[in-house]
Amino acid sequence: MSHSNIQDAGARYEISFAALKEKNEKAFIPFVMIGDPNAEQSFAVIKSLIDSGADALELGIPFSDPSADGLTIQNAALRAIGAGINTDSCIDILKQVREYAPQIPIGLLLYGNLVFARGIDTFYRDMSEAGVDSVLIADVPIRESEPFREAALKYGVAPIFIAPPNASDETLRTVSSYSRGYTYVLSRAGVTGVDSTESPKNTVSSTASKLIENLSKYHAAPPVLGFGISTPQQVKDALSAGALGAISGSAVVKIIEDNLADNSKMLTDLTTFVSEMKAATR
Repeated sequence: MSHSNIQDAGARYEISFAALKEKNEKAFIPFVMIGDPNAEQSFAVIKSLIDSGADALELGIPFSDPSADGLTIQNAALRAIGAGINTDSCIDILKQVREYAPQIPIGLLLYGNLVFARGIDTFYRDMSEAGVDSVLIADVPIRESEPFREAALKYGVAPIFIAPPNASDETLRTVSSYSRGYTYVLSRAGVTGVDSTESPKNTVSSTASKLIENLSKYHAAPPVLGFGISTPQQVKDALSAGALGAISGSAVVKIIEDNLADNSKMLTDLTTFVSEMKAATR
C-alpha cells in the first residue's frame, strides 16, 4: 500500500502536543467504542468529536468481556457487538476516520484477546495501515508486553502503558522507557467510570501530581490523565496536576447511551460536551 510508509511511533502525538504548547493549550481526548451504537452512527459520532475540538481520539474495539471497564463502557461494547461489529468492521471505520482527519492522533484501548485472535504481528500491521497511532492493551501487564511492544514499533505504532497510582519507582521507570506518544496516568484505582462517592478534586490532584513529577524525572512521554473525568472542572484539576491532557470516556459514552432513540440529539449533545471539555484546556 502506498501510504504505509511507516512513520515514527508517536509522531502525530509529538506534532499535536507541540502545536498545543504553541497555543498554550492542553489536550482533550474523548473515548468512544468503535461501532457504538452501529457502524454508520459510530462514524458520525467520531466525526462530531473531531469537529467539536477533540485533540486526539481514544477508541475501543468491542470485546465481550471488558474486565477493566465499568458498566457504561461494557454496555457500549455489547451494543456494538449486537450491531455486528468486529475487528474487521472497526478497521473499516478507522480508515474512514483517518481519511476524514489526516492529522489527529488515534489511539486504541483494547484487550489482549483481540490482538491474539488476529495474531500479534498481523494486528499491528493492520492497525498501522488503518492509520492508528497508538495501542494500549488494558489487560497485558508491562512485564508481559515485549511481543506487543516489538510488533507495535515494527509498524510505527506507539505502545502505551499505564502509570497507576502508588506505582513503584521501578514501574514508573519501565513505563517511561517503553511508552511512546503519551503516558496514560491513572488518577485512581478501580474500573473506568464516574465514582460519585469521592471528592474528585483532591484525589485527582495530589496522587496525579506526584506521579507526573516522578514520570518527568524519567523523561516519560507526555502524561495524560484518565479515569473518572467527566466535567470541565476535573479537566482543569488534571491539568493543574501537571498533565498535558485529559481523557474522558464513560461520560462521553453515556451521552450515546442516553440518546439511542435520537441520533441527531446524540450528536448535538456530544458536540456541546466536547466543546465545554476542550474549553477547559485553554
